[in-house]
Amino acid sequence: MISYQILPPVSVTRLFHLSALVLSLAVTACGAGSNGVDGISGTNGTNGSNGTNGSNGLSALSLSSSEAPGSHCAVGGVRIDAGLDANTNKQLDAAEVSSTQYVCNGLAGVAGAAGSAGLASLVSMVAEAAGSNCANSGYKISVGVDANGNSILDVAEITSSQYLCQGIAGANGSNGTNGTNGISSLMAIVTETAGANCTYAGNKITSGPDTNGNGVLDAGEITTTAYTCNGAPGPGVSWVDVSATSVAGQSNTGYLANNASQVTVTLPNAPQIGDLLQLSGVGAGGWRIAQNAGQSILSKGIAGSNAPAGLSWTARDSVRDWDGITSSGDGGKLAAFVQNGQIYTSTDSGVSWVARETNRSWDAITSSSDGSKLAALVNLGQIYTSSDSGVNWVARDSSRSWRAICSSSDGVKLVAVVDSGQIYTSSDSGVNWTARDSNRAWISIACSSDGSKLAAVVTNGQIYTSSDSGVNWTARDSNRNWRSIASSGDGSKLVAGVYGGQIYTSTDAGVNWIARDSNRNWYAIASSSDGSKLAAAVFANKIYTSNDFGLTWAARDSNRFWRGIASSANGNQLAAVESNGQIYTSVGVQTTPGVAGSITGGQYDTLSLQFVGAGLWLPLSYTIFSSSGILAY
Repeated sequence: MISYQILPPVSVTRLFHLSALVLSLAVTACGAGSNGVDGISGTNGTNGSNGTNGSNGLSALSLSSSEAPGSHCAVGGVRIDAGLDANTNKQLDAAEVSSTQYVCNGLAGVAGAAGSAGLASLVSMVAEAAGSNCANSGYKISVGVDANGNSILDVAEITSSQYLCQGIAGANGSNGTNGTNGISSLMAIVTETAGANCTYAGNKITSGPDTNGNGVLDAGEITTTAYTCNGAPGPGVSWVDVSATSVAGQSNTGYLANNASQVTVTLPNAPQIGDLLQLSGVGAGGWRIAQNAGQSILSKGIAGSNAPAGLSWTARDSVRDWDGITSSGDGGKLAAFVQNGQIYTSTDSGVSWVARETNRSWDAITSSSDGSKLAALVNLGQIYTSSDSGVNWVARDSSRSWRAICSSSDGVKLVAVVDSGQIYTSSDSGVNWTARDSNRAWISIACSSDGSKLAAVVTNGQIYTSSDSGVNWTARDSNRNWRSIASSGDGSKLVAGVYGGQIYTSTDAGVNWIARDSNRNWYAIASSSDGSKLAAAVFANKIYTSNDFGLTWAARDSNRFWRGIASSANGNQLAAVESNGQIYTSVGVQTTPGVAGSITGGQYDTLSLQFVGAGLWLPLSYTIFSSSGILAY
């Protein structure tokens, strides 16, 4: 399993939920007079004459009140005051407050996919033994948030603590009557459902004196009521199990594609910024996200996705008489040549270029998949090879009317054709060459990744294919004015262009061919490794691209004197050259806009999207389980 998470631009938020906690606080203070002890009785002194009755002990009181947003609580909360009822009016007056703590509301959640519950705010009150905090014992009041969600205020979760201490025991008097126990103050915290008091639910905190002494805060004893409310949840999604093969998508909805056939979910037609859409492949058929007019999905951040290139082009380097170009598998290394000029190489996808070798009548160039091994032809000259990405070159074989060359992915097998001559093959990176087949007007050749399957075209002749690295050849199709040919990595899918005619595609290694598109001056063709994404340059016209194995084609860029075109292995980076013009590069960063674009995933693949405006959906996260991965078109 490959699992990834995309960060910025959007964070995934946990939804907040406050657990119910009921806490009753019963505090009895001891007497503070010269006579009897309040609450906790002192040890009797030696009997003497009857004294005056001891005065009643002081009650410990607490008061809860709403705290407005400010320095203590950013979004408001509850203020809890505590102290002794010095004036015995059963109310905690301002002068009697000895400690103050705050229980603050949670912050609002931010947008995210299916957020978790928020953190609960908790209050605990435990007995404090006599010691440095309370000389005569008392209570420790702590507050904090329930970070681990166990509904218990653990030690590590406490954010502040204060102490409510017992009064100092009065000195023993002469056998006086024991003072009456003070009235305890009680507090209760219960869950508050979503409503007028808390929009997203929360806690209701009540307090008051236990006037009837039953240890329960009865309704008639409540003197103050306050609320701690949950923050607003993030948008999240609700999930729908889909067994149909198509459905119109709704905002903030997740779809479980549960069918043996592919389930197509169309993006919401009128989404709002921040809206979410999620897909999970449950059934064996996986899923497909279809687009409405003007919509597209930014797919560059999805590893392995094949967003098509060709939508926009950037001019590179200077105006020269460019005549051909080749690319490494990842599109990072490029090599192009100038007719009767030098070879130029780039290691940054065409941004910058370095001149190599010397001025020659270069006629074709090819590259290994990693871009380290290059081979170039000179018309009426020799073959030149480089094993260091074009820095140094070695002349090979003899002077011939070389016209085209192709390479296996490792650069070990090379195949070159001679105009009105033979085909030549090499199995040692160009050191030695063997003549193959017969003299023909060879014009272009293509190799499979392993160099075993070959296809070559003859001007005003036929297409020829070989399945044994060029030892034997078979004539295919009809005599046409063939100009160029390209192959998928496995050699099964071929595409060839006729100058002044149509483009032809084959899915059976050249046995059968189907005419595509219209009559044009097709001049150069490139193919992705799987053969699904094609790019063809038309001389004195536009570049045409196809994302469906050549079935349909779309015109790209402007009319130029295009002479060569190259593609990365996944088809999402293209580079083309113009005669007496510049080099142009195109990178696919999103799906084809509108109804022609889509993105697909297999069984157990997941994808989460968020609408960010201008018709664009941004991937938030994805998980790839299937062998095919998530693909963009």
